Amino acid sequence: MIVCHCNGVSDRTIRRVAREGSASVADVGFACGAGTCCGGCIDAIRQIIHSESSGRKDAPAPNAPAIAASA
Repeated sequence: MIVCHCNGVSDRTIRRVAREGSASVADVGFACGAGTCCGGCIDAIRQIIHSESSGRKDAPAPNAPAIAASA
């Protein structure tokens, strides 16, 4: 299925680059161009990255907004 319509990038491509080490939306964009135009697919890219990394022990945490620690 096409995830990034602007650049014609499929979920298979995003899954492949995530398995090859792309751990953020920016990494995926650099690797295959997905998410670098209008940004409408960014949430889907994050979900794919998370689903591909959830089975790995060295997996990064999903890209969530940073929360400031209270003092």
